[in-house]
Amino acid sequence: MKTLKTLTLCASIAGVMVTGSVVADTQSPFEGKELRIAHVRYLSQGDFPELYLKGVKRQSEALGFKLDVYDARQDASLQRNQLEQAIMKGYDGIVLQHGFTDSIKDLADLAVQNGIKVVAFDVNADNPAIPQINQDDHLIARMSLEQAVKDNGEAWKAAYVYVPGIPPLDRRDEVFAEFKTTYPNIEEIARFGTMNNPIPNQVADQAAAVFRANPDISVAFSPYDEFAKGIKIAVDEAGLASKVKIYSADISNSDIQAMREPNSAWVATVATNPSIMGEVSVRALAMLMNGDKVEKQVTVPPVLITQEMLNQQDIKNMDDLVSKIPSFSSSTVLVTDWMPMPTVN
Repeated sequence: MKTLKTLTLCASIAGVMVTGSVVADTQSPFEGKELRIAHVRYLSQGDFPELYLKGVKRQSEALGFKLDVYDARQDASLQRNQLEQAIMKGYDGIVLQHGFTDSIKDLADLAVQNGIKVVAFDVNADNPAIPQINQDDHLIARMSLEQAVKDNGEAWKAAYVYVPGIPPLDRRDEVFAEFKTTYPNIEEIARFGTMNNPIPNQVADQAAAVFRANPDISVAFSPYDEFAKGIKIAVDEAGLASKVKIYSADISNSDIQAMREPNSAWVATVATNPSIMGEVSVRALAMLMNGDKVEKQVTVPPVLITQEMLNQQDIKNMDDLVSKIPSFSSSTVLVTDWMPMPTVN
């Protein structure tokens, strides 16, 4: 979701990994060491964080790590308390997932000072010793918006769902700001959004009021799939599916089903495989724990997924997406010759 400043994205150590496949028998350098890691996550609402957690668990198991999960449920204060607990318990490594810099920075610094290795996914810990694991959020937003232009031309009125302060959303917002300059006839009519649970229902309530007040909106840009779900609820309830098109980010089983519903307004999304992101995060942590160098910014490129693609290839779920879209199923990020890889689920 967002960042407090523009981040320079760079590729990292290369290799090849295919989700759900067995990669040669490689013995972990941590074998028999009983190392413990903590996954401290701010965001748990929605399919993306659940699939991310699946990847974290899968790679942790392959490496022989004992994993404990701390779930803050979109509560920044609780995430801070949980991070403090993790430091006090002396974990060997910590994976931070989403959150706010102001909430976690000082404690993340403290963890590093105490010899705990830390990586951060989609939250800027603002510490050079803590690698930032990111989707390429600028490219995600750009690809989604370019598809909106391809489908709707260069002049339309938009509803925009956005909550500031979350790094991936902030990065996507930077692109939307540039996009509106590039296409001056695209007008942002309404901006709204919330991270309150349940996110789709809360967004749907906001969107319903927006659509009533602005019947000329024809495109909704919702750069988080839980937002897009809320927009779709409002569009369906208002009978606007033939008038409004939804463009989003991220993907899940429920997203695929929603996009494939007859006459669905949700026509495109851009995503990385959430499970791969979880695996990459743990691989980065393992490399730090092994004394290897990890780049400051580690990014995984996204894939455009359209309603047409899903229908043409009869993609019903994430397993189908992985098996039928090779660019979604594999990553060339952070695989080393000593890295044990996850096996088939």
